[in-house]
Amino acid sequence: MYKQIVDFLFHLQLPFQLPPEVGVLDVHKNPIIQQTCSTFYKKFYTTNTPRHMLIGINPGRFGGGVTGIPFTDPIRLERDCGIANDFERKQELSSVFMYDMINAYGGAKAFYHDFYITSISPLGFVKHGKNLNYYDDPALKNSIEPFAVDCINLQLSWGMKRDIGFCIGEGENVKYLRKLNAVHQWFEEIKAVPHPRFIMQYKTKQKQEYVEKYLQILGSK
Repeated sequence: MYKQIVDFLFHLQLPFQLPPEVGVLDVHKNPIIQQTCSTFYKKFYTTNTPRHMLIGINPGRFGGGVTGIPFTDPIRLERDCGIANDFERKQELSSVFMYDMINAYGGAKAFYHDFYITSISPLGFVKHGKNLNYYDDPALKNSIEPFAVDCINLQLSWGMKRDIGFCIGEGENVKYLRKLNAVHQWFEEIKAVPHPRFIMQYKTKQKQEYVEKYLQILGSK
């Protein structure tokens, strides 16, 4: 499966014009990030075992926007995935939570054997130097649907499980994914988990409870 994943990531292109002041975050054209992604996906996705999809919003600047791997900052990439790298050792809050959860699940090898993480848009967006969620700009949200649909269709064609699709984010992201799923019938059911950034910004003291909530929801597959 890993060859399909990296081929997909390395050839992503937006088929529409971005709204004014919105930029695209496309790190997969960078040769160092391509090498990092190749190493990661070859390590964890050599088999074609059917996996459940976890579908996030779009990559941010400091996790996947640095390493090219969803919710994986340089620290977690080396410490938890065993992949040495020369990226600046910047911590990303969502990555901290995700790898606490992944380690509670049984570690990266066990988790990635069962799950594949992607996003509604596998390309990220920035506006005025800050992360932008696709749904926070009406023109962007309007334009992105054909691209999002094509990306999800292609990734499903690799043999993903279709009984449950897991959505990262309980607000606008799951609302949008359920709307698309009603039309395209990708999954029999969509289950949402809270977004890691929400947990780490507003519910840090309850982090362990949210780890357990993730494990409970993901374990219902």
